[in-house]
Amino acid sequence: MINAVYKHFLIAVLAALFTGCASDSSPPLKTKKSLSPMPGIVRKPPIHQPSVQYRAITTLPVYASGYSAYSLSGMYANSLALRNFIQHMVQKHGFSETYLNGLFSQANRLYNVIDLENAQGYHALGPAIVRPRPGSWSRYRSQFITDAHINEGVRFWYSNADAIQKASLIYGVDPEYIVAIIGVETYFGHNIGKTCIFDALTTLAFDTQRRSEFFTSELENFLLMTREEGYEPRKPVGSWAGAMGLGQFMPSSIRRLAVDFNNDGHRDLWHQHDAIGSVAHYFSRSGWQLNRPVAIQTRRAHAPSIIELSTYRGNEYWQVYPNFKVIKSYNNSNKYAMAVHQLAQAIKQRY
Repeated sequence: MINAVYKHFLIAVLAALFTGCASDSSPPLKTKKSLSPMPGIVRKPPIHQPSVQYRAITTLPVYASGYSAYSLSGMYANSLALRNFIQHMVQKHGFSETYLNGLFSQANRLYNVIDLENAQGYHALGPAIVRPRPGSWSRYRSQFITDAHINEGVRFWYSNADAIQKASLIYGVDPEYIVAIIGVETYFGHNIGKTCIFDALTTLAFDTQRRSEFFTSELENFLLMTREEGYEPRKPVGSWAGAMGLGQFMPSSIRRLAVDFNNDGHRDLWHQHDAIGSVAHYFSRSGWQLNRPVAIQTRRAHAPSIIELSTYRGNEYWQVYPNFKVIKSYNNSNKYAMAVHQLAQAIKQRY
């Protein structure tokens, strides 16, 4: 009897000991309260299937991404400018400090981006003087006014005809120019860029000087955009300078001018229809005049409305109109605006 009682007592003691080893007796770590996760976003399929499958990004609640740290570490651990920026985002926009610490602790300094930015006409002694070489317009034009661009533009137009017509009617923008912008910017979605936008903007904001203030503002807008649209902040990819989607909008332009054109509750410039509507909205807000001229070739004359473009066979002279200036609001270059204009006309003729 005594042995049986002792046996049961010994079993109970051993069970208690094993239970204590299996459980974590240390108190849980305390974490700061963060903003509530945004609801998940369900996307609707496009009405028309494109001729190619364009790259999309994963949409996730921004505060469900697992970024959390009490202090900044990684490549930017000693960056006072970044620490001040984090405090700015916390105080002005209500971001969680632990969330931003965790996110920026994973930021990568992109040395190729630094090189590209520094090569954009900046030297220690001041801005470089760029002298145009003969034939500069011929070389630029050859990149965009090609059979491949024209044929792909026609296919893109056919694949998204309803969305393009709707955007043209709503915003009063000639459809061929909506198509041509996307063609020049990303070859109709084939070349949207592969650079992590978060890393690029962090690098440009805190590792370059020439436009650091501009890129710091764009980084601010990018973080706000990811919160508003529910993007996981390290997922969006684009150009080395931070432009995104088929229309290559900067974050501030996305927040001001992008539209949810397919009505799925989400502005997604990697989606053809949202990109189409957003480009048309951009042009409309910039003063586009429907069915009005853009540029007409003319003879040489000295007038503010006449531009000169260098070709291998001599210079061309073009009379430009307000719509030409609208295109330049997208990219302030005469060659860029002329490429958009001529590609638009070529696609329209073949459509």
